[in-house]
Formats: sequence, structure tokens, C-alpha cells
Amino acid sequence: MLSTGIASAYDRDPRLIEVILSQTKRIVRMRDGILIVETKGGITCANAGVDESNIQEGHAALLPKDPDGSAGRIRREILEKAGRQVAVIISDTFGRPFRMGQTDCAIGVSGMGPITDYIGTKDTFGRELRVTEMAVADELCGAAEIVMGKASRIPAAVIRNHSVSPGEGSANDLLRPRGEDLFR
Repeated sequence: MLSTGIASAYDRDPRLIEVILSQTKRIVRMRDGILIVETKGGITCANAGVDESNIQEGHAALLPKDPDGSAGRIRREILEKAGRQVAVIISDTFGRPFRMGQTDCAIGVSGMGPITDYIGTKDTFGRELRVTEMAVADELCGAAEIVMGKASRIPAAVIRNHSVSPGEGSANDLLRPRGEDLFR
């Protein structure tokens, strides 16, 4: 069994490896006990987002099956209960190639466009911007994580006075198409 072989090679619990593989579309790389995979939802991350931190011993947390749908349900519930139209972002902590440390990234989005496109606009010196598209949903996730803290038991943050582009974007809008990916 693949999970037993990987678990043995990395001195990991084969049950955990089996859970990781159950969430995996393809293995991108394995090294130093970490599996970098593409999840069934299309996100490339460590261990398919399966997490043993901040959860009871012997259990693991999985990424939502439909993070955009989950964000949409939370958004509708806030509208229903509070009468407020808000954008909702679901995030997870990710490492980044070529950078140390982790940051939170959007894995689910509802009520906003996750990217602000500056292509065709002018910079402060009047030059036309040709490639600038800001991953505003990821940037908001990083800011929220600073407030929530990794182990502070604060599950959500409210960000006020930020002008997001209303709309029905998806976290999938943040995934670079394979044909434009310089690293695969």
C-alpha cells in the first residue's frame, strides 16, 4: 500500500498518510517528511492541507470540500442574522516557494473579487502597469492572521474600511493556470 511505504520512509503514521493521499489529486514532491501535493480542489500545498495542529490528539483537520461554497453559506448566514452584506474569505496557512515562513492564503471566497487588477492603470510616475494584479484576498488573509494569531483560539477576524471589489469571485481565480506556471 502506498501510504504504508510513504509512512515508513518518513516515519509518519500510515493512517495520517492515508488521509493526506485521500485528499490528493497528484503528488508534486516528497521531501523531509513533507508531501507537497495538488489537492482534489486544485490547491498545491503541504500535506494536502491536512493539519494536526490546534486539534485534539489523534485527529486531523481537513480543508473544506467546497471552500467557496462554505464562504457563501457563511456570508448568507451573516446577511440573514445581522442584515449586513459582507465578503467572506476562508483561509489556510501556506508555505511559499523561495520564501521562509508561512502566511495565510485564501482558499474560499464569497462576495468579492479576490484579485484587484491594475493592468492598464498608471503608476505614481505615469507609467502604464502591465502585469500588476494584487491578490487582495490573500493579503487580507495575511492581515487577519496577524490579529487572530496561530494559537490564540480566535477563529475569525473582521476587517473594516477596506474597499473590496464586490462580486462573485472564487478562490480558484487565484490559482495560476498550468500554462502560465513557470515552476511546474
